[in-house]
Parts: sequence; structure tokens; C-alpha cells
Amino acid sequence: MEMKEEELLQPVSPTAQSMNSFVRSISLIAVLEFEIAIDEHKFMSFAKDLIHLNPLFTSIMVNDVNGERKWKKVEVNIEEHIIVHTPPSNLSLQLFDAYFNEYMTNYALQELSQNKPLWEIHIINCPTNNAAGNLVFKIHHSLGDGYSLMGVLISSMTRAHDPSLPLTFPSRKVKLEQSGHILGRVYQFLLSSMNTVLDFGGNMMKSSVLEDHLTPIRSGGDGVEFRTFAIRTITFSLHHIKKIKAKLGVTINDVITGMIFLGLRLYMQETRPDSTNSNSTALVLINTRMVENYKSVQDMLKPNNSNAPWGNRFALLHIDIPKGTDCELSNPLQFIKAAQKMIKRKRYSSAVFLVGKLMEMIHKLRGPEVAAKFMYKTAQNTSLSISNMMGPREKMAMCGHPVKGVYFTVVGIPQSLMITVISYMEQLRITLLSEKEFIDEEKLTSCIEKAFENIHEASMELSI
Repeated sequence: MEMKEEELLQPVSPTAQSMNSFVRSISLIAVLEFEIAIDEHKFMSFAKDLIHLNPLFTSIMVNDVNGERKWKKVEVNIEEHIIVHTPPSNLSLQLFDAYFNEYMTNYALQELSQNKPLWEIHIINCPTNNAAGNLVFKIHHSLGDGYSLMGVLISSMTRAHDPSLPLTFPSRKVKLEQSGHILGRVYQFLLSSMNTVLDFGGNMMKSSVLEDHLTPIRSGGDGVEFRTFAIRTITFSLHHIKKIKAKLGVTINDVITGMIFLGLRLYMQETRPDSTNSNSTALVLINTRMVENYKSVQDMLKPNNSNAPWGNRFALLHIDIPKGTDCELSNPLQFIKAAQKMIKRKRYSSAVFLVGKLMEMIHKLRGPEVAAKFMYKTAQNTSLSISNMMGPREKMAMCGHPVKGVYFTVVGIPQSLMITVISYMEQLRITLLSEKEFIDEEKLTSCIEKAFENIHEASMELSI
């Protein structure tokens, strides 16, 4: 049937097409943990307001008469997007935890229906050790990235204790070393150029012919994204992480990355000692918007908003996980210094932007499916992905429900392990999405906690 022109919205972006193709389908899942049981009627009203925030929430992806992918406006039945799940009432708190974890494991495998707008909200009034009720927000990655998703949530949030005041966020400023001397500026230009060439070449090799070794965190093979995954979270004190940062003279990202890398190598040592010297690479997702804080959805959709637009605005950094031969597991601070060195070097490189331009060329010349295969291969050849977002400093509330905790993950990536990080109320929440029956999620959690303890103890013993 021929579609009317007015029913079609903007063309689907190349990145969005690669996120929703025959090759792969990627979605973001955010979980809000509430202090009180969820009032279903209030969240039904919230969902009705939500669909008016962005035209993509009332659109589906279709092919037009020329075969081009477009967003088509459709009627939305809210009841199809709000799933209310009531667990058995006769379970103990421990069994409620297991019940919720099993629910999330099964839900991670389910793909969003292509016959309706690509988002869902699950209301689970399941009292656990962490919350009285959980709201699970799932949005397809073709609609937007983590920044866009957080923008949706923040647009509907208030301060729990004083709704008249705005939520505040940690600073996102990255300070690069600048030299005022002409020779210094020439050196920085040459360094950036050399790093760009080396990184771009390395990225191309790892996206095509070079694969990470098979290890306890990388099972390899086809169809990893369709296997069953477990979701676990770990909470750390931002106060303690800031103390480590100050002691070592590094950034918070350096501390977090070094801690994760040490935890992974400790896990490899405990499960298969010979893998501590394996070639293992992490894909680190970074937001490319020139912003310090989140913008509202309305601000992101403004046509003249070039700094914080809606959509998928991210780049991928290939970062090698330090080997046991390069950093001693008995010296945890070496992993922080190694992370600092690698991240600092990547900042003086434009390779990620060149990869973005290459993706645009592949899409234009070869089509969206070829571009999707390229991105799929990039993830498949590496060991894990890491993504982080910042949350507000203050306690937030949605529909009058105080939010006790928040975390997120990404599903549909062909890797055995996905690690996501978010800050909230001076706490840092790390989420592990790991392949079940391959990765021992309890042991991996324990190793990351041990890595933090070792780093904290070693840093506090340093004299300033």
C-alpha cells in the first residue's frame, strides 16, 4: 500500500539503521529502583506525556516507495507499551530478589516488536533488597543513545526533597594540556597526528582481521548476543573513589577503568591463569556532544542545537586491557597508571572521528546492512564494551516516587560481557551483563570488588 507523504517523518540516520538491521538489534535498558511501591495509574499518565516528548516515540521504521528507511507516524496504544507485572505475594525477600533477577535475565533476551514504536516500560512491584518497586525502561538504540535516554528520564524527574530546585550533575569537563610555546604546539600537533594514524589503522585491523584471544570473558563464535545473559550490579562509594583520584593525581575515569581492568585480570587468573597475558580489548563508548550536563528532550530537538542533539552521538575507543606481563596483579596501582596513560593518549587522537566518517562512507556507498556488519564485526572481535553515564547528585523522584537507585545496560551486542557505569547520589553503580554458563558472575563481581579494595588500600598507603 502506498504511504502518504505526510505520514513519513525524517529519514532514519545511518547509525540508527545500523542499530536496527538484519545483522543486529541493540536496545538500552534503564532500571529505576523506587523507595515505595509503584502507583500504576500515575505511570500510565507519565507514559501518555512521554510519547509527546519526541516524534520517534510514536513512529515505526518502514521502507518508503523507493526502499529508503523512514520513520512513519502511527497511533500509539499505551497499554501495549506499559507492562505491569505482579509477582507471587508469598515469596520471601530473598526469593523476590531471585525472581526479579530471573525476570531481568529473560527480558534481556526479548527483542522489541517492530510493529509498534520501539520502547516499553515494565512496572514490577517486586520488593527486593534494593527497592520496593522497579521500573524497567527499554528503548531501542535506533531511537537514541544513553545520553538521549537519560535526557528523557531527567526531563520527567524532580528533586525528591525540593521539586522547585533543579537537579545538578558532576562536571564533564576534560582538561587537555595546552602549550603556549610554538614548539610545544607543533609537538602536540605531531603527537596528535601520529596517534591518529596509529589508532585509525589499529581500529581498522581490529574491526576486520584481528580478533582478541578466547578467554574466560570472551567465548567467541557466532550468535553470542542471542545467548542467555545475567545482570548483576555492584555499588561503590564515590567518596572513596575521589580519595583515590586525589592520592594518585588522576581522573575518576582513570580510577574506574583501572579498577575494571584489574578486576578482569584477577578473574582470568582465578579461572584460567594462562589467560592473564591474553590479547584482550575493551570497546569504550564515549559521548561526542560538547556538553557538561544533560539537556531536556525539548532542548535536544531544537534545530539550532548543535552541541547536544538528540540521536546516537557516540564514538568507540579500542583500549587494550593491560597484560599480566605489563602490570603486576600484586601492584594494583599499575593498572590505574596504565589506564591513565592509554586514555590520555586517546584524547590526543582523532581516530574515532575518522572511523565515524568511514561509517558514513560505507553506508552511502555500500548500504546500511554492510555498515551494520562492519559495526557488528568491530564488537565481535573484541572482548567487552564499557559505557558510563553520570547521574544527579541529589535524590530524584518520578511521579512523586523517590528513586533509591538507578542503573542501565545494553543488550544485543555480540560480546560475552558488557559493563556499564552510572553515578547517583555520591554512589557509583557498575552493572555486569555477562553470558550465563560461561562467565561466573559471582566470581567476576567478587574480583572487581577485590580490585577496588586492593587499589584503595594501596593508594591510602602512599605518602603525599
